[in-house]
Amino acid sequence: MHPELLDSIQRLKPLGRWLYDHSTETLWERDTRTLPRDLQRRRRAYRRFAEQFIAPLAREADRDPEGVDLGPLYREAGRRGFLSEAAPWPIGTMPWRAISGRHIFHFALKAEEFCAACGGIGLALLFHDLGMAPLLLCGDLGVWRRWLWPICRANRRGEIRLVAYAITEPEAGSDVEESEGATSARFCTVARKVRGGYVIQGQKVFISGGSRADYVVVFAVLEREDGQPPRVDRDFTAFIVERGREGFRTGRRERKLGQRACDATQLFFDQVFVPETHRIGPERSGWALNRNVLNYSRAVVGAIALGIARGAVEAATRFARETRLGNRPLLAYPEVQVALAELWALTMAMRAMVWQSARYRRPVQGIAAATKALCADLGVYITTRALDLMGDWGYMPAWGVEKALRDVRLNPIYEGTNQINMLALVESFWASDLAGVPYPQIPSEDRSFGRSR
Repeated sequence: MHPELLDSIQRLKPLGRWLYDHSTETLWERDTRTLPRDLQRRRRAYRRFAEQFIAPLAREADRDPEGVDLGPLYREAGRRGFLSEAAPWPIGTMPWRAISGRHIFHFALKAEEFCAACGGIGLALLFHDLGMAPLLLCGDLGVWRRWLWPICRANRRGEIRLVAYAITEPEAGSDVEESEGATSARFCTVARKVRGGYVIQGQKVFISGGSRADYVVVFAVLEREDGQPPRVDRDFTAFIVERGREGFRTGRRERKLGQRACDATQLFFDQVFVPETHRIGPERSGWALNRNVLNYSRAVVGAIALGIARGAVEAATRFARETRLGNRPLLAYPEVQVALAELWALTMAMRAMVWQSARYRRPVQGIAAATKALCADLGVYITTRALDLMGDWGYMPAWGVEKALRDVRLNPIYEGTNQINMLALVESFWASDLAGVPYPQIPSEDRSFGRSR
């Protein structure tokens, strides 16, 4: 703090000094102190883990993702309870008080801290939470007992069991995440009811963690007895499939632009039989379950973009402090100060939106969708501006900013493209009149843009 300002503050009356915030705490610490105590502890624990275990692996995991063994990282995260937070004790490690209204907040904090260290490794740890979400949100106590409890307990012991979430197919992806698209999506993964269970036939693509997961929650359309073609919005049903089950195999691991430490893999289901106990929720309840999982997860995806952007801004700030131009630190130039201030202000705005979305006890579709889309776009803008600020050095891997730009570029695409999220926001406005303005129904043929096929 400027010495003259500090002297001026000391001249104020005692109440005036008390009302003037002249703390030198970091912005991160100030934000943390506004949280309830259990969330403060969690945020600090996530940051310590990211700095100690994720950051040292970030560059190598990006350069050679298949050559880096993340097994020790998973075991450490499991023993610390970070892979069993889908449910509270005695099933998992989520604090009971979080269930009353802060469930999503824990995952949003974890996503920001892990992805500030590395977007790819962060996703490699977070895909499991997405896979666990339908097991919890189906509300079936039998599913909790058969699947949720054993997986959480094994992870807590360091015997890692990971779950992936599989929707996307070669001809159906983001479109199934919005009502109009679901009515016409060409979904090829089909489940046929047989004696004692179901037979699944089909293919999934771009599945995060698909090559590593021990279980996959797969969504398929259930064949209809009336002979009508099955549809996503009517016949979606979720199943859990273990690795090693006959007919289930993994295919190509995609070579990605960014977030490389987490694989995106093809999955093939060739007449895979699963017993009835492997169905997640009632038959044909998958459409509602999928929508609710996305509502819960979109604030977390916004937090992934926030973490990656924050990491880039922190790197650009360190660069400006350590680099000299004309015998002065780069940070001494007003133009650089203004540029960095804009980036920090935007990351603060992203965090405010993520935290606001995460405060809802049950997430609101429109708010969750808006959070995901806006944070994804801002993440791309912030990392691009950080790279511009650093010039040639930003383009090089040493500072990690070019990696951050590659990593965050995926955020506008997965968890529903940003265009689909905007349609979900409009749908939420129309359904519940969130904006206070009646919204007319638009014919489906006029709403076809932005869907991935």
